[in-house]
Amino acid sequence: MKHAPPSADGLSVEVAASSFAALGSEQRLDVLRALVRAGPEGLSIGDLGKRCGVTGSTLTHHMKILAGAGLVTQEKQGRSIICVAAEYGVMRALSDYLLQECCADCGATEGHDHD
Repeated sequence: MKHAPPSADGLSVEVAASSFAALGSEQRLDVLRALVRAGPEGLSIGDLGKRCGVTGSTLTHHMKILAGAGLVTQEKQGRSIICVAAEYGVMRALSDYLLQECCADCGATEGHDHD
């Protein structure tokens, strides 16, 4: 499922659930973590595979799922993926989704640090 960029009013529960489901694999989480650590420039698919210890069709499978959830962007040349990067806006929206109602039922005011 291809997702539109997050809007100012947040994510629907369906989109959030789909995105979180894409992270339900240790290897996919490792792949996304490597891309986050690499920064906005991303990595070549070869470098990503080396950093994660995942290559070939397995990496392609994980990238398809992460891209479908909007968590990564891919630059293709022909049929080959040549560069991938984390999609920080989507990750920020997922984080906001989890934290937007933090402490809403305990009477805390917005702006307090939540441990």
